[in-house]
Amino acid sequence: MRRREFAAGGAVAAWTGLGALPAWAFDLSETDAAAGVRAALERGAGAAVSLLGRTDGFLGNPKVRIPLPGYLEDAGKLLRTMGQGQKVDELVTAMNRAAEAAVPEAKSLLISAVKAMSVEDARNIVTGGEDSVTRFFADKTREPLGVKFLPIVTRATEKVSLASKYNAVAGKVAGFGLVKKEDANIEQYVTGKALDGLYLMIGEEERKIRQNPVATGSAILKKVFGGLK
Repeated sequence: MRRREFAAGGAVAAWTGLGALPAWAFDLSETDAAAGVRAALERGAGAAVSLLGRTDGFLGNPKVRIPLPGYLEDAGKLLRTMGQGQKVDELVTAMNRAAEAAVPEAKSLLISAVKAMSVEDARNIVTGGEDSVTRFFADKTREPLGVKFLPIVTRATEKVSLASKYNAVAGKVAGFGLVKKEDANIEQYVTGKALDGLYLMIGEEERKIRQNPVATGSAILKKVFGGLK
């Protein structure tokens, strides 16, 4: 089958976001470019799940560690001064452990989204800025992953007595605007934060691939992203 070539420098530039392009770029087909993006996202998703879906994947990573939200973070500080620090720590630990337990469930859905990605999706990722990967996965998987994560998070947090108290207090203060409505339920809050952390780490893994595609050992990644170095 004859490869579909980018016939003009403008078309290739739209992919790469670059002006002057080397000769290799004009031999890169849309099929190859899309395959490279798929490979990068699939690798990035797998790496992010592995990093986060383990003990201290969230709790030990300041980039994604899940704190108490808003006003209740300040309330937690007050509880510590009243000798309740251990209970606060138990809740925060349970929240992050819940996220760590839920994340492995994401891999199959993330990979399915990548495999179903169109050439147009791939083009949008390449030209869409630093948050394009996050937006792609969020658009395709956030809702179904939220459904999968919520019961896992619920089982993990309901073991901590302070969780139910959190929901009672958060429900009241949400009415005063001290906590966002979507954060007034600990299970939903942790589920949302777990997804935010997952997409953030996928984006970081993809940037690593862009910066050093040769290190991946993948021929298609080297071909698509290596020429941009």
